Amino acid sequence: MKNNKIAIIGAGSAGVMAALRAVLNNDKVILYTGNAKTKKKARGTWVGKVHNVPGFSVYKKAIVDPNKITLDEIQESEFKNNIEIINETVSDIKVREDGSFTIESDSRNESVSYVVLATGVMDVQPEINGSIRPIFPYANVQLANYCLRCDGHLVHQKETIVLGHNTSAAWTAIILKERYDTLSLKICTNGEKINFNEETSKLISLYDIPIETQPIIDFNGNKREKKLEYVVLENGELVHTDMIFVSLGMIVYNDLALKLNVEVDDRGFIITNPKGETNIDNFYAVGDVEAGYKKQIYTGWDRAVDALDHINLKIRKERRNKRIKNSYKEVS
Repeated sequence: MKNNKIAIIGAGSAGVMAALRAVLNNDKVILYTGNAKTKKKARGTWVGKVHNVPGFSVYKKAIVDPNKITLDEIQESEFKNNIEIINETVSDIKVREDGSFTIESDSRNESVSYVVLATGVMDVQPEINGSIRPIFPYANVQLANYCLRCDGHLVHQKETIVLGHNTSAAWTAIILKERYDTLSLKICTNGEKINFNEETSKLISLYDIPIETQPIIDFNGNKREKKLEYVVLENGELVHTDMIFVSLGMIVYNDLALKLNVEVDDRGFIITNPKGETNIDNFYAVGDVEAGYKKQIYTGWDRAVDALDHINLKIRKERRNKRIKNSYKEVS
């Protein structure tokens, strides 16, 4: 017999909104937030401020803080018994013969009827002398940024470097050039070979955007004062800049989906229908891990609400049909 429990894997913006919607729909939820190790790999952990969502710029950690507040409010509400929060990482999912799922985490196994995957993505970080750590202090204070829609406006009237070598990096530089009055704009490939398509190559030339192919060996600035001054190239040249935009792609956290042969696109993002359901019945994906949707907080919220409302519809239909069937038995 189905228990109608919903497992939500991931507690970023989409995962927390999914949990909130499920709880307010009066459904039973198990929310897996991840353990300390996996939380460090979450994109939201490294986002200090969000400027393009009303009100979020006031939080010290503008993704993590509102999520914590929301979960605290749920646990203090009249629906608190509808949610179980497990601070563990899910290592495996199996589909059972009846179509339900077995969820294996760090210390326990659970049986659920529905799964919502909200594991998200992580931006690919540049390696400086073989390590990704040198970029983090600047990323944490938004001197190094990754999302045009979120943070593009920060380059206004600033010296700016776009760090990347492929077509997406070229488009990042072109859009920044077209939108904002940067004092200077340069692409640094960090030693990688340029791989622009024909259209972006022409526009880079038209806009006279310089390209530096030397590897970067260091960043120079004052992290406490939230100031970036220049990057140091392997040949000793100092490239002055106030801001870095990293455009190297994303790591999609789709491992659990791949174990179930869930369909993904050519970049690894999970393919879903308009309600967030995958090719596996009752297995949903929401937020940044989904293919074909903006990687934005408000988009993740919207997708989470649609998915959990769809699950609630299934649960209510099952109960409704059972009640109708039992009423016929009573009449007969």
